[in-house]
Amino acid sequence: MPHIDSDIKLDFKDVLLRPKRSTLKSRSEVDLTRSFSFRNSKQMYTGIPIIAANMDTVGTFEMAKVLCKFSLFTAIHKHYSLQQWKEFASQNLECLEHLAASSGTGSSDFEQLEQILEALPQVKYICLDVANGYSEHFVEFVKDVRKRFPEHTIMAGNVVTGEMVEELILSGADIIKVGIGPGKLLYWGPWATAPVAHAPGALHCSRDVLLRLRVHHPQENRSGVSTAQCRDGVCRRCSWPQRPHHLRWRLQLSWGCGQGFRASEGKTVAVPFKGDVEHTVRDILGGLRSTCTYVGAAKLKELSRRTTFIRVTQQVNPIFNDES
Repeated sequence: MPHIDSDIKLDFKDVLLRPKRSTLKSRSEVDLTRSFSFRNSKQMYTGIPIIAANMDTVGTFEMAKVLCKFSLFTAIHKHYSLQQWKEFASQNLECLEHLAASSGTGSSDFEQLEQILEALPQVKYICLDVANGYSEHFVEFVKDVRKRFPEHTIMAGNVVTGEMVEELILSGADIIKVGIGPGKLLYWGPWATAPVAHAPGALHCSRDVLLRLRVHHPQENRSGVSTAQCRDGVCRRCSWPQRPHHLRWRLQLSWGCGQGFRASEGKTVAVPFKGDVEHTVRDILGGLRSTCTYVGAAKLKELSRRTTFIRVTQQVNPIFNDES
């Protein structure tokens, strides 16, 4: 008989925050900035700890230019060439401290990572991303990267158990990417979900945040699939001017699928155009500030200590929903 863990696992749809008496008069009084000292790199980070994921339609240079204005972080996807990195750095030097260069475990990925970090010493963060962070091969890879770059801050994953988080930290990682989404439509993003339950600190709105961020800058990925299928401001799929609203979710649809051992990693969904990402970021930060005021947290660091969850049977009012 397989082992069955029958303990109740709560998702964020099962809980709400309980408001508390607060001395804050306005959202403007909330400080969202955090400072972290990393265990292995010994480096310091100061900023708002929200990260755009290293997916090919999220972790872009265009996204980074917007997010760095708010002291937010971007894990740049691994498909940019060294020349593209150099061109971006020459025009946006101030953004480099808010970026991570990404790599898989392949030798070509690692070689390109070395070239980028050698050419741009201002980039001090590395993102090591695989779907299955539990393999011994990945653990050894993290150790090799730490040995090669002892002073860089390494984020690694994806995993979802405390045991593997500890293993990766002991292997040299400083930041752990937590979570793989349930099923083919993955909820990857700044706040990721896990197969069974949300990761600690995750937000129920992770899917919506990711969807809104992903329609900011339509562009074609390496496989030729376009996030918005747009050229000259006109959508080629529906001919609507200035309405880039079609989106491929998890665009690694064709990469490696013909090799006989990989399955398609995504579905195709249509997402309404949300406008400039800057407006979305302001909405996210405003909502976070509001949450802090409700629980009396003057600083983001206080949020976890001041938060009390209560179980509920219904979290969202379904009346007037589009699907109703």
